[in-house]
Amino acid sequence: MARRSAAEIRSSIEANRAELAVSLDRLHNEVARVTDWRGQLERHRREVAIGTGAVALLLLARRRRRRKRGW
Repeated sequence: MARRSAAEIRSSIEANRAELAVSLDRLHNEVARVTDWRGQLERHRREVAIGTGAVALLLLARRRRRRKRGW
């Protein structure tokens, strides 16, 4: 392994720090985007409406069955 000077080592450390800062910033932005539930609802409004309707229909069907059985 070739020996590096102190200046080369410092330069390498600074480059690694800068790269790490960029990576952490990207990660922070991605986590914020993924965990933004309001934004998710806005982006997937149609799917949420379909899912809500499906759950409502299932609950109504279940309620009708229980009434027929006398529960």
